[in-house]
Amino acid sequence: MKSARSSLPLLVGRKPVLEALEQGITIEKIFLLRTATGEDINRIKLKAKEYNIPVSQVPVEKLDYLTKVQHQGIVALTSLLQYVDLQAGISYVVEKGETPLFLLLDGITDVRNVGAIARSALCCGAQGIILPTSHTASLTEDAIKTSAGALRKILLCRTPSVQQAMEVLRLNGIQILGTQMKGSVPVYESDLTIPSVIVMGAEDTGISKDVLKRADQLIRIPMVNNFDSLNVSVAAGMILYEALRQRLRTR
Repeated sequence: MKSARSSLPLLVGRKPVLEALEQGITIEKIFLLRTATGEDINRIKLKAKEYNIPVSQVPVEKLDYLTKVQHQGIVALTSLLQYVDLQAGISYVVEKGETPLFLLLDGITDVRNVGAIARSALCCGAQGIILPTSHTASLTEDAIKTSAGALRKILLCRTPSVQQAMEVLRLNGIQILGTQMKGSVPVYESDLTIPSVIVMGAEDTGISKDVLKRADQLIRIPMVNNFDSLNVSVAAGMILYEALRQRLRTR
């Protein structure tokens, strides 16, 4: 079933959602009634945690908005895309003999920005995009359309949180580059030829405090005019092109 209010097919009710999880059907997001309880709900929560599926606790009005069917306190959006575990994604890139270049999206909720970033990432040689389960856009048809299909061709790695993603990245020897208007290092002075992840933050708040504290470098795009900021997808494209330029020179 497909809701008129969503561009993703819906699973409605406890048994259909649980069966889909147990069968390995890829789910984009689960909307769960705040007061929902029971054995099936507990099993759904455990499976969602295992597969890094975002679970949003919502009032009944939200569920009624998504569907007119009896929902039993739960509605899930099935995914149009496939996701991989972050460690599995990194291992896949390394085993291919490539130098990892990933993007970590920290609070980006606009699907068109995510789609545009994916398009630039694929064109500039990045292998994957890391998507925390909270404060991240659901990848709908609009995102796929904006990406010109790039979201189907690039690794999509879901992770419980930005913090957990950074821990995995560090264990794999991947430098973490936070992006900030007042970053101390101009992007062209940063070494993007080594294994790297570029953290792009939300347009209104930027990267999170945890990234500010734990990043190996805070990089910036020099600008000639005193202006607030670049659109996040434009900024990502500029940084990715610099990474491509540096990497082409070392071949």
